[in-house]
Amino acid sequence: MIAPNPIAFTAFGFEIRWYGVLIASALVIGLLIAIRRAPKYGLDPDFILDFFLYMTPAVIIGARLYYVLFSSDLDDYLAHPAEILATWHGGLAIHGGIIAGVTVALILCKVKKISFFALADVIIPGLPLGQAIGRWGNFFNQEAHGVQTDLPWAITVNDATLGLIKVHPTFLYESIWDFLIFGFLFFYEDKIKKVDGELLFVYLGLYSIGRFFIEGLRTDSLMFMGLRVAQLLSLALVAVGVGGVWYLRKNSVRFNNSLIKN
Repeated sequence: MIAPNPIAFTAFGFEIRWYGVLIASALVIGLLIAIRRAPKYGLDPDFILDFFLYMTPAVIIGARLYYVLFSSDLDDYLAHPAEILATWHGGLAIHGGIIAGVTVALILCKVKKISFFALADVIIPGLPLGQAIGRWGNFFNQEAHGVQTDLPWAITVNDATLGLIKVHPTFLYESIWDFLIFGFLFFYEDKIKKVDGELLFVYLGLYSIGRFFIEGLRTDSLMFMGLRVAQLLSLALVAVGVGGVWYLRKNSVRFNNSLIKN
């Protein structure tokens, strides 16, 4: 199956791409989930809205810069700086977005004297759902797919060199994994969680486990010194996830009831 037209529709002479539509939809859904969850953690929904207003541009910029910096086409981007802004051509790295989002959250919580871990647990469940939705933008752009395969669920893409070939739908694998994480986080929150902040570290660990294996199938991985950047970072984040939950529970008396004031 060939990916459909990446253009969703045209409005006032502007082409609106599915990639942008899906990313925007994911952000809105994440915001609505966070607003609904905010009172449970003693946070004002208006603060969540303010946070998203700061976070959204930062996440997009962070995701794009991360992609550009580790891209094999870095020299081309530097030669044609306008292309750095062309996010509609694809090329957003979730790890860069996460780094930017956490940075904004830490700064805003420090300024507003809000519990960072409480905010994180409000926001985090919507993140994998947003990723699951956003990954389908890769389908419409015919990107982020895997190596060739004859498996029954393979998709057909038009490779610039080989023509029409069947490949692993790695965007689909990650989308499914993200949906599973989304559901598991609510189970974990209800049955296992002991202290605020755990959802952040559980998400980091689980997402990174899936991303490590899925990244191994991809043909467009960002590389650094011959190694896949996403796999290296995934290994580090699995350790951060496990260590984070351990640290929070070890300090549960200090951290309990969202008393962390930054």
